[in-house]
Amino acid sequence: MPELPEVETVVRTVAPRVVGRRIRAVQAASRFVAPRPLEGAVGQAIRAVERSAKHILFVLDAGLLCIHLGMTGKLLVNAPPGPHTRVVFELAGCRLVYDDPRQFGRIEYVRELPERIRRLGPDAHRISLEEFRARLAARRSRIKPLLLDQRFLGGLGNIYTDEALFRARIHPLAPASRLGRARVERLHRAIVEVLGEAIEKGGSSISDYVDAEGRAGFFQTEHRVYGRAGEPCTACGTAIRRIEVAQRGTHYCPRCQRP
Repeated sequence: MPELPEVETVVRTVAPRVVGRRIRAVQAASRFVAPRPLEGAVGQAIRAVERSAKHILFVLDAGLLCIHLGMTGKLLVNAPPGPHTRVVFELAGCRLVYDDPRQFGRIEYVRELPERIRRLGPDAHRISLEEFRARLAARRSRIKPLLLDQRFLGGLGNIYTDEALFRARIHPLAPASRLGRARVERLHRAIVEVLGEAIEKGGSSISDYVDAEGRAGFFQTEHRVYGRAGEPCTACGTAIRRIEVAQRGTHYCPRCQRP
């Protein structure tokens, strides 16, 4: 699933092409992706394109288009429709095509921000150290499941949680409330840094992800633990281990990230 860096990259590549343009028509071919009519967006101009955690928000004259890419969604500028095209937006001088083979993504036209987005936690790339420390101290769960909880912190997913925990030298099953001051500071710094580096490199293209121009990211070449089970740790040479945490494949170094 595209995480914060991938969604941010899509926002940055699509915004210059569509902001200021008016939506002339919309065709939706999937009730799974578009469970409610999108015609309310027709005739409106796109005033801004923003990101909220893993959601893309098109700010219109009145209301919003809320887009979640799901597992395999792609939002493409001026791409030809194909067999997996689910929604097409015809703009003045431009076309937006939403492709999604598995149809787990969602596009909605709403008058105001949905409650499920308002309930999201602070943005993982923007949260201050002070707020991060306070939120951790109030929680008793293990650190990896907590970081994956979008109500606790918005935007983190499996890839960047594993990468940040490795950089901070924290075991994925460590109790959040027991992390000392130094480890909390290391973790906050690691989250911000790994997300920033991934954004600079266009995100991680593990399977389907591409930006709005159809270009793959290349931060996957910088992964230190994610997807590297059995390979040597880049820091100590110990074999990277893979376990299941919160029903997610979790990668860590058993030497660098001791319990």
